[in-house]
Amino acid sequence: MEEQRMTRYRKKRLRKGRIFFLLLFLLISIIGSYSFIQFRAGAKLAGDSKLPEEAFTPDKPSDDMENYLILGVDSRGEEKSRTDTMMLLSWQKKTNDMKLVSFMRDIYAEIPGYQSYKLNTAYYLGGVQLTKDTISQMFHVPIHHYAIIDFKQFESLVDILVPNGVEMDVEKDMSENIDVSIKKGKQKLNGQELLGYARFRMDKEGDFGRVNRQQKVIEALKDEVLSLENVKNLPKAIGAAQGYVSTDVGSMDQLKTVLSIAVGGGVNIDKMTIPLEGTYQFQSYSHAGSVLEIDIEKNQQAIHDFLQMK
Repeated sequence: MEEQRMTRYRKKRLRKGRIFFLLLFLLISIIGSYSFIQFRAGAKLAGDSKLPEEAFTPDKPSDDMENYLILGVDSRGEEKSRTDTMMLLSWQKKTNDMKLVSFMRDIYAEIPGYQSYKLNTAYYLGGVQLTKDTISQMFHVPIHHYAIIDFKQFESLVDILVPNGVEMDVEKDMSENIDVSIKKGKQKLNGQELLGYARFRMDKEGDFGRVNRQQKVIEALKDEVLSLENVKNLPKAIGAAQGYVSTDVGSMDQLKTVLSIAVGGGVNIDKMTIPLEGTYQFQSYSHAGSVLEIDIEKNQQAIHDFLQMK
């Protein structure tokens, strides 16, 4: 009798195990199918607006970090443009933290093969590769990947990722030299409004205030995108990014990176702006205009300490 009971018990457990794995398989299949359909829908949205790929030679990969050079451009139909946004996003693999370094566009930079100009001129002269070479040589920091997004396409990506808007606490009324009018206070901003908020600089803080707002936007987007409400929009956004973003990272690698970060739990973003306060002075040159002349050694060491580079 005891042996029969044990046999029935084992069969019952086996049936439950089979049902569990069948349900798990179905769940994975549904999620996979949904993700693929949404990815294709996003790619269709991008249509023929694909940004051209650029030549890019990455630095040697690292086990500790993966560094992404993020450039924002406002081409407005022009063949060449300067970068309004230059950031280094470092994924710290072991801790799953993100570190964001923003570079002021008026930094007086040694551009390889050219005389010194403002840092944002590097992209105009030689695209992403020259921008990468300028930053990596000036600050001795490795760069493994790049992503370029035109501001108009940024608006569309935000609306796909966070269709109900991104919550921001706007510090003041903003309308001058941006395409929207934003009122002071906590509110949900759509893609166009969020871009206007990030680009506003018509106050006493100037570019420093704009860089600070850009960092706030990145932080807010990160929280919204990884929320339960919006994480379902990631496959569609990655599909659209195939047209909206120029990058050396393939779509599957993008998805794997995002999922690795998301599965790792809460993502922290530490932020830094270069140059540091007290390490620069304003200068003016006939060929470059008003620039920030910086103490390269102090800012280089600050970046290394911030990224915990060995």
